[in-house]
Amino acid sequence: MTLAGVDVVVVSYNGASWLERCLRALLDEAPGSAPTRVVVVDNGSDEETQAVLDAWAERVTVDRAGTNLGFGRAVNRGVALGAHPVVVLVNPDAVVRPGCLDALVRTLDEHPRAGIVGGRTLRPDGTLDPSSCWGRPTLWSWFCAASGLTTLLRRSPVFDPESLGRWQRDTPREVDIVTGCLLATPRAVWDELGGFDERFFMYGEDADLSLRAHERGYAPRITPDAVAVHANGASSPARAHKLRLLMTGKASLARLRWNPVRARIGLALLASGVALRASAERVRGRREPWGALAADWSWLRGWQTEEDR
Repeated sequence: MTLAGVDVVVVSYNGASWLERCLRALLDEAPGSAPTRVVVVDNGSDEETQAVLDAWAERVTVDRAGTNLGFGRAVNRGVALGAHPVVVLVNPDAVVRPGCLDALVRTLDEHPRAGIVGGRTLRPDGTLDPSSCWGRPTLWSWFCAASGLTTLLRRSPVFDPESLGRWQRDTPREVDIVTGCLLATPRAVWDELGGFDERFFMYGEDADLSLRAHERGYAPRITPDAVAVHANGASSPARAHKLRLLMTGKASLARLRWNPVRARIGLALLASGVALRASAERVRGRREPWGALAADWSWLRGWQTEEDR
């Protein structure tokens, strides 16, 4: 598998400086030992980002969509442009460290039933960025989030279960969800799962993919040997809008994965959590970001139309 090569797919949307660092790491500073093809699908970025893509066009396959397709759809498009037996997703604001790609491929080789492998992500200041993986969402985890228990008892394995406790992502471990910021999978598994569900514009598609992998008998896992620095949102819009995208993704996950009764309870918990935080903002004399969500509840529909985006 290693000798046959790797397709690395990056979806860009603005964030020119981090995209430059991302590509430089993949191709010059920390390339894998296997033949590697980098595919960048650009979701209608600004001129500065287009200039970065122009500069790398001779070494990178660039697909300019001309509009924001969303993360899941753009990734599927990028994967379709490759042919190597291993697919690796890397966020444009992630910079792989030396050995990262090799560690991902090696783990897939050593654990063929993993199906999906992620790594260990760090913030630019060197501290842990736990967002490389999560526990699965449940009604209990959403109740804890809605009631504020998750905030009060952060990293508690009982009251903040999706955070996976105080585990520093520094040991190999099976996980429920590997996030799309750094994710490797055999192309055969990607094809078996059907790639990302394009009904998710962004946020939630990686959780859905991992959960579908579990249903087919795979056991996604993390290897601490695959390390990347992740700016986490360098190309994202303002905080209130980003939060709206995140919550819309959560609503879609509930609607698409849970039965109607469970989904209604889950959506009610999401709404309760937003209302609680919006009330707290009003007490503090603030109006964003939770107040903006409480002023327009259309995000509870999940991803449905262009207006949701």
